[in-house]
Parts: sequence; C-alpha cells; structure tokens
Amino acid sequence: MISFDSLTLKAFTEESRDFLTGARIQKIQQPSRKEVILTIRNNSSTRKLYININPQCAHVCFMSKDNEDLRRISIPQKPPMFCMLLRKYLENAIISKINQPPYERILEFYIETFNELSEKIYLCFAIEIMGKHSNIVLYNYDTNIIIGCAHNVGAEKSREREMAGTLPYVYPPKQNKTDILQYNGNLEGVNLSETFYWFSHYFAEQCEHQPVEKLKSFVMLENITPVISADYSEYSLFYELMKGGIRQSSVNEMIDNYYAYHQNKEKLASLKSNYVAETRKKLKKVKNSLAKMEQQAQDGAGYDKFRLYGDLVMANLYNNSDYSSKITVFDYENNKEITLKLDETKTLKENANLFYKKYNKNKTSKLKLDELGTELKMKAAYLEQILYSLEKAENIDELSEIISEFEDDKSSKRKDLNKPSLPLSLEIGGFNVFVGKNNRQNDYIVSKLGKDDDLWFHTKDCAGSHVLLKGTNPPDEVILACCELAKQYSSASNSSKIGVVYTKHKYLRKPPKANPGYVTYKNEKEIIID
Repeated sequence: MISFDSLTLKAFTEESRDFLTGARIQKIQQPSRKEVILTIRNNSSTRKLYININPQCAHVCFMSKDNEDLRRISIPQKPPMFCMLLRKYLENAIISKINQPPYERILEFYIETFNELSEKIYLCFAIEIMGKHSNIVLYNYDTNIIIGCAHNVGAEKSREREMAGTLPYVYPPKQNKTDILQYNGNLEGVNLSETFYWFSHYFAEQCEHQPVEKLKSFVMLENITPVISADYSEYSLFYELMKGGIRQSSVNEMIDNYYAYHQNKEKLASLKSNYVAETRKKLKKVKNSLAKMEQQAQDGAGYDKFRLYGDLVMANLYNNSDYSSKITVFDYENNKEITLKLDETKTLKENANLFYKKYNKNKTSKLKLDELGTELKMKAAYLEQILYSLEKAENIDELSEIISEFEDDKSSKRKDLNKPSLPLSLEIGGFNVFVGKNNRQNDYIVSKLGKDDDLWFHTKDCAGSHVLLKGTNPPDEVILACCELAKQYSSASNSSKIGVVYTKHKYLRKPPKANPGYVTYKNEKEIIID
C-alpha cells in the first residue's frame, strides 16, 4: 500500500479549502483508537471527514456512503475519552480556515469556539499523517498548549517531540531538503526523495527521467488528473505517470476509493486469519478426542469373551468348588481347555456374575463410544466444511455469514438466516447451475432451490460446495461439467484425482438437528474426475 505523502495532502487541502472554510462541525465519532469521523456542514451540504492514523493506511478524506460500508465502520456505544474531549471543544464549532505547514504531512483546522465563560477562544485541530508517528492533536492556538492527543508520546518513544496534554505543541524537526521550485540544476544522479521536499519514495520512482520543469509543474499541482491502477495497487495525481489506470473525478475520490479498498482487503485478511486459526484449533481438538475414543473402543472390543467366561463358569458349577482362585473349563466355542482366574473370596456363581457385569459394562461403553464417535466425525466434517468456506470467502459479507454459524449470539444468527446471500449462479449448456459457497448457501440450495428431479453434486469424502443442476435429462457433457465444478469448489480442487457423487434431489435428506449444510443421500452415482 502506498503511503499518503505531503503532495497528495496538498492537493486534497487545495481541493477541499472552499468547503471546509467557514464550515460547522456537527458531529464527532471515534470508531477506534486510530479513527475519527467529523460530520461537517457548509453551503447546504453535509460530508463526513474520515481521519485514519493507522500506520499502515494513514490518510484523510471525505468518505462516501459506499466506502463507509466498505470500511465496515462500527461506532461504539460508549465513546472513548478522546472523542468526549473533542466533542466538548469542537462540536458545533466553526472552522475559520485550514492550513498545511510547508512541506509537512499535517492538516490544520483553525477553530473558533467558546469556553465555559462564553469567551471566544481559538483552537487548532492538527491531523498528522506521518506513518508510525501519525497522531491527532487538539491545542490552544493562543497559548500553544496541547489540550489532548489521540495517543500520547512520552520521552521513551521520542526524544525530540513529546506529545501529551499540558505540553507545548511543536512541529516535527525540519528535514535537510531543498524546494525544487528554487532549483535549476541538473538532475543526473540526484535522488529526488532524499534531495527535495514533496517527493516521497514512491512518487520519486514515478517521476524518474522527468525534466526539472515537469517536476516543478507537478509540485505546483498543474493539470491534476487523479488515477488508480486497475488492480488498486497504486495511485497517482497525474494520469501521465500511470497510463491505463482508472481515472477519478477528484483527488478526494482517489484517496477514498484507494484506501477503502485496501482497508476492506486487510480487514478481510485479518478476520479470515483469526477465524481460520480458531477453526483449526477446534478441529484439532475434535480429531484428538476422536483418536482417543477410537483407541478406547479398540481396547474394549473383546468384551464378548466375558459373556463366554460367565457361561462356562455357570456350566461347570456342579463339579467345581466355591472360593477357588481358578477354574479349568472346556471352551466349546474354540474347542480347547482354558483356565480362568477367579476371586477366591466369592462363590462360583458370584464370579460368573462378575464376568457378566464386565460384559455388560464393556458392551454399553462400546455402544456409547460408537455413538459419540459418530457425532465427533460429523462435527469434524462440519468444521472441515467451515474451514473450506472460510478460505474461499471473497468478501466480508460472505465471511460474516460463515462466522455467524458458530457464534453464540442466537439473535444475530437468526437475523442472518432471514437474509441469506444468494449462491453462485451459472449457465452450462442451457441449464441453470447453482454453487453454494458456504453452509448457509448450501442449505438454501437444498431447501429452497432444489426440486425432485434436479441433480445434486458433491465431492466424495471431503469438504466442498453443493452444486445443483436444474432441469431434467441433462446430457452427459453437462453432468461432467457439473462434476468438474464440484471438484473446483472443494478442498480437493488441486488433487489429481477425486470422486464426485451425484443423485436426484428427492434422494437427499437432512437429519433432524443436523449442522447447516449437512445432508445424507442414496441412489447416488460416482464419477472420478482425473
């Protein structure tokens, strides 16, 4: 992601000066520690100024409604202390003028407001977009004393510039650079970003091999034509430096669209990473429990022998004495004599009952372990399906739908169920085909879209999407294409060979209380996709 540089801030400041000068700050919100939103009104128009001081995407712009949704901004019920401070001093205040100190990545709002004694006071609201040193500072313009900061900077973090309430506000140390507007020399061998103001590393790379006069025109913001590359990897204030990109109607639109796209992308990656890790942890726990249970079931698998021992002791009561430590009997099932150890403090009949008790206990335990093992296998398959869906999620809406499946908030879960997103819709050979990208969409395909004679496809023994082929008597090539689609949208998409089962929709059944997306099937056919 490109860093927000001083020239971009200069262009934004000049473009927004008319609207911001004389505007009133109507509302102040702070979604997070590093974000502030000012609702500003002027000339019968209301706009939201979005300020982000996160080092990875620090920027300032007027935010559109679409990009507000893209950023997934959530306002906390209880505002942070800094937000309360800003509301105290800035709400309903007038912005008398805006300013960018020479060459700095700082945007200053000079505020006219009143104190508790109804006396007019002058404040400065400074937005510092400086990478890891980004901050938002409110200070008294008359006394130059800081009232509050988005985050304080102590002596242990900065030896040259401490930032905290009651301290004097000072600008960052000046850089040892030259203003290119006053330069008339040769650029050969000159590093633009290290020699001149206004040139960030990225902008310097864009301006490579440009003549001095052209660079001066850039710095003077002549012929601005904002543009973003088609893949949103970069942007420029000048189309001639990035031909083939997507032109933007304004500098603000360029900033808003570019950073909203990357914020959404980073939030998606972060959420996906967190929930994938959580799901894998749950899956590992289930698989460990399943392995232990299978081992216990294996250890108790020979429980039938205790029933046989009880029968043999009962059959030989007549010719053996009670209170013996052992008994030799003929095993009629295996046609041989065996010696059984007994409890010599008990009678033969009591020892036989002990064998029967062991038999019943092990039998009950085996049945219970089998039942729990089946449940754990279903849970493991469900978590593998969740993991597959998380990894395939392409946007936060899809991710939120998957996340809601295993969150504890029941009301939120019901709300999501009322508004399921639609599955992927395709046309193959004149037939409509639907592909579910998560369990909710898979449920929707099975319960709402499918009719009796429609064909349902799924990869065998691995997580994947439900594929539904609408219509009757599809040709073989369409069936094969649907099988390939089922393989493509599965966790075995990179496998060299995988089986895909398909059957009519009427042969599907969803067991009571089954997890979303889980079905059983019969009368299936299988095609091996190689």
